[in-house]
Amino acid sequence: MSPSPSDRARPGPPRFAVVGNPGNRRVSLFAEAVRGAGLPAPRVVPWREVLDGRYGFAPGEVVRLDSPGEDAEVDRLLRGADDPARVEGTAVWYRRFTRAAAGVAAAARGAGARLLDDPAELAVLFDKRRCHAVLEAAGVPVPGALGGAPVSGWQDLAGRLRERRLRRAFVKPAHGSSASGVMALEYAGPGRVVATTSVETGPGGALFNSLRVRRVEGEERVGALVDALAPDGLHVERWLPKASQDGRRADLRVVVVAGRATHAVVRTSRHPMTNLHLGGARGDLDAARRAVEAAGGSWAGALAVAERAAACFPGTLCVGVDLLPATGWRRFAVGEVNAFGDLLPRLTGLPGSGAEGLDTYAAQVAAVIGKEHHLCSTHPPRARSRA
Repeated sequence: MSPSPSDRARPGPPRFAVVGNPGNRRVSLFAEAVRGAGLPAPRVVPWREVLDGRYGFAPGEVVRLDSPGEDAEVDRLLRGADDPARVEGTAVWYRRFTRAAAGVAAAARGAGARLLDDPAELAVLFDKRRCHAVLEAAGVPVPGALGGAPVSGWQDLAGRLRERRLRRAFVKPAHGSSASGVMALEYAGPGRVVATTSVETGPGGALFNSLRVRRVEGEERVGALVDALAPDGLHVERWLPKASQDGRRADLRVVVVAGRATHAVVRTSRHPMTNLHLGGARGDLDAARRAVEAAGGSWAGALAVAERAAACFPGTLCVGVDLLPATGWRRFAVGEVNAFGDLLPRLTGLPGSGAEGLDTYAAQVAAVIGKEHHLCSTHPPRARSRA
């Protein structure tokens, strides 16, 4: 018996390809999620081959762009620095990465493959200044930021902080990630400045990432850091006082898959930066939800803020949104939207999200294959909230 036209048109299960570094934990976890869905392991296209132009895709492949991190040679090719711990070089990294991502998109389109990450959106996500502007224009609550001309150095920044009467600010490399080069700046006037940062100054003034957060005091020392980072581009925003949990500063990383907030974790720290690799610790999510509701806020409204931020990037399947709870847990702002913000091992989905029992990678696979956990079709978007 011949198959019906509808049977012939029915697509088979997707075949995944991942642009990533073999051995990268994110690539391994995604591959595990694909196999867990009963599909063949994804084909890994190494970033080295992409940067060398030695790659291609097959018709019908679903292509995931993953982080180019955790490979010293790839980092050297992207940043031109021999030491992966160096902070400088992010502007060069950005130009080369976005150019390579655009090339992947062109190759995927030419082969009839489907890309899960829009390279034009990645270019915005990896520029904190552009990302902040897109969010603000869409009405997403964000910390106030210094606009205008790029910050040229410490004297320029100090003058603009005085003009705005801004005593506390976060100074971030425009193209950085994982808090690399970030400074929580307290500026009380000429000569009275303190920066909390993980940046370490090496021989000759070179800057390196460190896993130890430290205080740098004095205008000369802090100014030298700003002067060294400014050529790569800086994003400067108001330092919002954050809520606390058990005496530690707290914020939320919310993973949004296919428009739906599926996973969330509380991050707590004694320092202004709550990144887990800098000594931050996972907090109590249930306690955070109770705190929001006790303050008269809405937990669903808080998640809706993260979804509104993700909605600014409809061509990107998954983003990690850093949600900043104001003191008292009643209101929220978006600190950052991360293209590769889904590395939360063993964390399963939020109740009612459609991703219950799934980790962040399994939720993405489910969204692509459209089975019982298809997040778009089974769960309408939440109503907008002014949380």
